[in-house]
Amino acid sequence: MSEEKSQNALGGIVGVVIVIAALWYFFGGGMGKQAATDMAQIEQQVAADSVQQYKIAKRSGSAMDAYVHAGLVCAAYIQAKDEANYQKWKAIERQEGLRAGMSPDLLK
Repeated sequence: MSEEKSQNALGGIVGVVIVIAALWYFFGGGMGKQAATDMAQIEQQVAADSVQQYKIAKRSGSAMDAYVHAGLVCAAYIQAKDEANYQKWKAIERQEGLRAGMSPDLLK
């Protein structure tokens, strides 16, 4: 009987540890951190998809299409809080605007 009581006690301790770990994960910030990581990955994927759409528009569409899609890439990177890529694509958007015949004064 003593061995059976030890196993039950050990099982109870393991169960309590698992419950505490689960509570910490869900209420102690683990779930929030995972959600933030997942959101950042989604935002980067949206930006990457926008870049691919820009490339299609540049190859197959008009100069205005390329300009508009470059602006959408800018919007995706600003949503992702990626300032370096936002600035890079803002410059590309200006170039595409000039190529589409937009006034340089409007592109500032």
